[in-house]
Amino acid sequence: MRATTRLRHLLDRAARPLVLPGAPNALTARVAEDAGFEAVYVSGAGVTNTLLGMPDLGLLSLPELAGQVAAMADAVEVPLVVDADTGFGNALGVQRTVRTLERAGAAAIQIEDQVSPKKCGHFAGKDIIGTAEMVGKIHAAVDARRDDDLVIIARTDAAAVDGIAAACARAAAYAEAGADVLFVEAPTSREEMLQITRDVPGRHVANMVEGGLTPLLPRKELADLGFSIALYANAAMRGAVLGMRTVLDHLREHGDTRDAADLMISWPERQNLVRKPRFDELEARYTEHAGHGTPDTTEKVR
Repeated sequence: MRATTRLRHLLDRAARPLVLPGAPNALTARVAEDAGFEAVYVSGAGVTNTLLGMPDLGLLSLPELAGQVAAMADAVEVPLVVDADTGFGNALGVQRTVRTLERAGAAAIQIEDQVSPKKCGHFAGKDIIGTAEMVGKIHAAVDARRDDDLVIIARTDAAAVDGIAAACARAAAYAEAGADVLFVEAPTSREEMLQITRDVPGRHVANMVEGGLTPLLPRKELADLGFSIALYANAAMRGAVLGMRTVLDHLREHGDTRDAADLMISWPERQNLVRKPRFDELEARYTEHAGHGTPDTTEKVR
């Protein structure tokens, strides 16, 4: 089954919401898959932070994002939900973005209605494009996909600019334009979260940002509120940074890592995570075939 179809099945099943961890790179995606998660979110903020060492301010390019998506799609079997920020341009740019990321291995592509360059959804000072322009971008995204099961996610940041009612109105317009999943960013209370799912029919994303503007609610409560996805876009990355700091603090203080084994995964765990036994098996198979193949005629050719 294609990853796009698997993702749609996950979104349609009774057990909601789908808990969606974020990953900025292929190794983190491997960790998430190994932990048993059924899909992974390619966070634009996470990729920007880890690849560029820069904040989430619209600095990531489409080729950079597509390269990360391709590496992750090659490393895991689970569907990838890809954050494409504002779509890298106007409606025509969105078409190119969708085709590029679909080829790279995206099972879903998320586009938002901020002006470019965008800002993190929980930063101050955001601005948004007109509803009609965003509707055009969604139509372009829907038309651009080669696989009809590719999921289009429409995010609106209007709540911070025009209020929650305006954000809900935009979400409804985006659904009518063909968006498969709706993402009203940064509601500031449980009441606003309920308003989103109550007033706008469809599948909805709840973005759980530790330290952000939206209350962190347990999965069951998000299910009761009607959300289809519980997104934890950068929890793994932030945990990894804490782990790196802990190990490096130990190394700086002691000058070695002899007593730091409990701060790191073991050597065998690391190799199993990146599937080294599988690569060893493939190498042995192809080496064996090479030994029984057509005789080498290199010298005769010369």
